[in-house]
Amino acid sequence: MDLERSLLRRSAWFAPAVLLAGGVMLYPALRTLALSFLDVNLTNHFHSEFSGAANYVRLIHDSRFYSAVRTTVVFTTISVAIEFALGLAMAIAADSWKRGKGALRTILLIPWTLPTAVIGVLWAWIFNDQYGILNSLLLRSGVLNTPVSWLGTSRAAMSALVIADVWKTTPFVFLILLAGLQSIPGELYEALEMDGGRIGDRFRYITWPFLARFVFVALIFRLIQAFSVFDLVYVMTGGGPGGATETLSLYAYRMMMRYLDFGYASTLATATVAILAVVAAGLYFLIARRHEDLG
Repeated sequence: MDLERSLLRRSAWFAPAVLLAGGVMLYPALRTLALSFLDVNLTNHFHSEFSGAANYVRLIHDSRFYSAVRTTVVFTTISVAIEFALGLAMAIAADSWKRGKGALRTILLIPWTLPTAVIGVLWAWIFNDQYGILNSLLLRSGVLNTPVSWLGTSRAAMSALVIADVWKTTPFVFLILLAGLQSIPGELYEALEMDGGRIGDRFRYITWPFLARFVFVALIFRLIQAFSVFDLVYVMTGGGPGGATETLSLYAYRMMMRYLDFGYASTLATATVAILAVVAAGLYFLIARRHEDLG
């Protein structure tokens, strides 16, 4: 009886929370999906007209959409790969420290806790061609003879965005992976050493299998955040030069706020979610599913 009453009390508190969370997350998603099948824009005075799959047909033939997807994929792939490599290396190094882990985590959290828009302004000033500290240092050291317009060319602007994103979010990957490393029982390493295992065997047979779940969490969070990046690009480059750094989120924002095409903007948002769902499922079966038995 006591157990039943306890469960009833918990469910009485849990049910409203689930309904609230579901309403907050589910309603906007369903509303966006519904809008993607409607024609709602300035030309029809924002009267909702059912258009079926017209917006999706438009999406298939939209070259700007493919350009935004390509830009987003390039940014996501490069930034997440660098963040994972740096985060893993830092986590492995910090895991062997006996002192200073707490101070290191506190210091590294500073860029992660700052708002992305603030980070964008900071790095935009660093890469400014006339007043930026980067050009100033390179000119004074003799590396450059004339200032470089870092945000004025396609490759340099993309590189600047990647550097800013890596600086901000590598600490997140580091903290997740460090937590995973600290959860591995030390007895496993001792047993491997007694069996004559080498240094490479430690990572292959113990570290990676136990760390795989944490790798999945870090990668899935970073992929979602990087693929839906908006504020960093909006502040630093505005999608320029010439649309070279326009991401999917920025494209959807412009369709919504500049062109007031709510139906097509919702289609772009729905397509973004669909792409992320496919990537998340692929990561799950590639990394997490293989090591479920270690949970």
